[in-house]
Amino acid sequence: MLLIRCPYCEAERPEVEFTYAGEAHIARPADPSALSDDEWRDFLFIRTNPRGRHFERWRHMHGCGRFFNAVRDTVTDKFAMTYKAGAPRPSDEEVELAASAAASAAASAKEARP
Repeated sequence: MLLIRCPYCEAERPEVEFTYAGEAHIARPADPSALSDDEWRDFLFIRTNPRGRHFERWRHMHGCGRFFNAVRDTVTDKFAMTYKAGAPRPSDEEVELAASAAASAAASAKEARP
């Protein structure tokens, strides 16, 4: 089972409490009526599908109910970090630092178990 950290509740909770809400940092067009049908289709349905690091939106459905953003590796399914909705996209250095901290915390927790 995955544990996901809610940046609002400031706690790690099981994945069953959360709902995936799509790709993060998608800017809505300023004037949707000015778009062609193909452009509108692309905005609504076409998303990146990277192998590796992906910026996603999640909702803590069975907790605080709030949306937040997460950085998840689509190959390993591990979360590098989560951050509040509306916050700017973190830099690669910030993501690496958060991922290292999370890995260290996980290793410490494993060592502490009997």
